[in-house]
Amino acid sequence: MAKWSGIVAVVSLTVFLMSVTAATVLPIHPYLKVEDTFISQLYDTSNYGFLQIDNGLARTPQMGWSTWNFFACNINETVIKETADALISTGLASLGYTYVNIDDCWSRSTRNLKGEMIPDPKTFPSGIKALADYVHSKGLKLGVYSDAGIFTCQVRPGSLFQEKNDAELWASWGVDYLKYDNCYNLGLPPQKRYPPMRDALNDTGRTIFYALCEWGIDDPAEWAGKIGNSWRTTDDINDTWISMTTIADINNKWASYAGPGGWNDPDMLEVGNGGMNYHEYKGHFSIWALMKAPLIIGCDVRNITADTLKILSNKEVIAVDQDPLGVQGRRVYASGPDGCQQVWAGPLSRNRLAMVLWNRCSKAATITANWSAIGLEPSISVSMRDLWKHEVVSENTVGSFSARVNAHGCEMYILTPRRSTRSSI
Repeated sequence: MAKWSGIVAVVSLTVFLMSVTAATVLPIHPYLKVEDTFISQLYDTSNYGFLQIDNGLARTPQMGWSTWNFFACNINETVIKETADALISTGLASLGYTYVNIDDCWSRSTRNLKGEMIPDPKTFPSGIKALADYVHSKGLKLGVYSDAGIFTCQVRPGSLFQEKNDAELWASWGVDYLKYDNCYNLGLPPQKRYPPMRDALNDTGRTIFYALCEWGIDDPAEWAGKIGNSWRTTDDINDTWISMTTIADINNKWASYAGPGGWNDPDMLEVGNGGMNYHEYKGHFSIWALMKAPLIIGCDVRNITADTLKILSNKEVIAVDQDPLGVQGRRVYASGPDGCQQVWAGPLSRNRLAMVLWNRCSKAATITANWSAIGLEPSISVSMRDLWKHEVVSENTVGSFSARVNAHGCEMYILTPRRSTRSSI
């Protein structure tokens, strides 16, 4: 009897897996399969990979720009076109910032007589399809916004119970990305409201990135991997030190769930919007990259400053975010008053380690990372490359590393073991 029960259970599970639309069982995260690595299994990825959505997107975190943080509802098609042009002229597009995302307020306040969403004729008179064509002509991709409720947060039409028609309309326009919010949701659980849009997007036959924006209320890291390519783990960010650091800490707890195909999303970047100083923005960008967060620019790229461009265009920091191993870095050690002297780290491909020394204290401090805290064998010798100075600062460091870090500043490094390994991951 036990034998037959086991067979029935296996068959039932197989049928269940086959019934999940556009989802598949991915293999165990490649990091857990590495042999002969110098980096310990401190960086747990055990929650990654079960029934992850499989639309071929998000093998690394998405990169691009969004209207909301700077423009909010003050948007129009000219802003979108000029921003697409600026992403090209600044070189940001060539670094991977390819999604041009329109957030809330692009549509008219009511649907037409056919029940379709209509672009606001005052701000988007040419329509979204013409805008998508323009963005595509630049080699970029266009994103739109909707809501898993009856209205968006700015009380425009939402897509709850309209998923099929809306997805087909966006696909016909050439949309490449959907941010899907959580307002006016009638109190229905998100696990019921978000899958219908996944299915509708997949049914269009167009490959559309699906970014869930559930604000972390129902711990989406635990279930959204079945549904979308990224999921918001936190409330909205704002352009302050306290907001940014609080959100980093919240996102940190979900590190084991991120991986190729689906990412924890601590919200868009505030770099360049004026509420923080250069050191704080550098830390913001460094920690987002280490956490494998989506890198979605939120400032006015058309009028970008040299300091902001310097941060957003740091190729070496971007490479950490886009590393193919796809393990989210995390906080591994804290000391000092209220734990304000912090060490964050995470493994990279080719048996390397990324590390950020983050000083959240109000005064400059020397921060030390001991190898045991970051998951290295104490006897390992590494070379240390500074990703902001763009130079190797030590060829042969053993046991620990210390650096003086500005108040609210950070230093970021890649550690490469000096002796070779068989691992190629």
